Amino acid sequence: MISTPKPLPVFRRAVIDSWRSTLIWTAALAAVLLLYLPLYPSMNGADMRSLISSLPPELVNALGYEDILSGPGYVQATFFGLLGFVLITAAAVSWGSTAIAGAEESGRLELVLSHGVGRVRYAVESALGILVRLLWFAVATAVVVLALSGPSELGLDAANVAAVEAAWLGLGYLSGSIAMAAGALTGRRTVALGTAAGVAAAGYVMNALANQNSDLDWLRNFSPYSGAYRNDPLADGFDLPGLGLLAAACILFTGLAVWALNRRDILG
Repeated sequence: MISTPKPLPVFRRAVIDSWRSTLIWTAALAAVLLLYLPLYPSMNGADMRSLISSLPPELVNALGYEDILSGPGYVQATFFGLLGFVLITAAAVSWGSTAIAGAEESGRLELVLSHGVGRVRYAVESALGILVRLLWFAVATAVVVLALSGPSELGLDAANVAAVEAAWLGLGYLSGSIAMAAGALTGRRTVALGTAAGVAAAGYVMNALANQNSDLDWLRNFSPYSGAYRNDPLADGFDLPGLGLLAAACILFTGLAVWALNRRDILG
């Protein structure tokens, strides 16, 4: 009896091999939420208002604290705009740089390709593996955020939580797709790591500079971070044009990774 090959072998292997790290990242995200969100009632007092008022407006805007005294603004400033952004970017960049460049450096990529897996299939399934793991982060954090919204007096709307999760997911996957593309173009994991992390950091800095000075508002056009959060999805809901641009950028870099891997000499 001839056994039928299981579907999506590269995707399944990526998800299975990384289940421990996925759980660790999930625990880290949940820990940040459990640490910071319950602090909101104590932070929303007269002392905190006086402290925010005493800070230079440029600093408040650069940190994204202009609306930190509201529930949605607090969650955005502490998690989705800062620590959550750092964590999902770190996970996505790590997985993205390992998917192609890391596999090539270890010799695993050559082994997989020599066993009948096409390059396009390998790249697409690797990208799907990253996206699904990041989607798990979005679902898990949404559950925690909604569970804490009432007890922490945050007053969050479920639809708006879904909106900010979509933006956060897109921002994370964009970093992963950039890491994949850089790795596919060069075959070097350090280049993939540096490129994706650099783009994410530059986007954050450009957004902060634009917040400080209206003359630098044009920088937002080059910042994925600004594109994801410019219209404050946690307070105002889905920003479909912004999400569309973010999705287009993700597709572009995923396509670049597929194209680059398909044209490079991997097997020698």
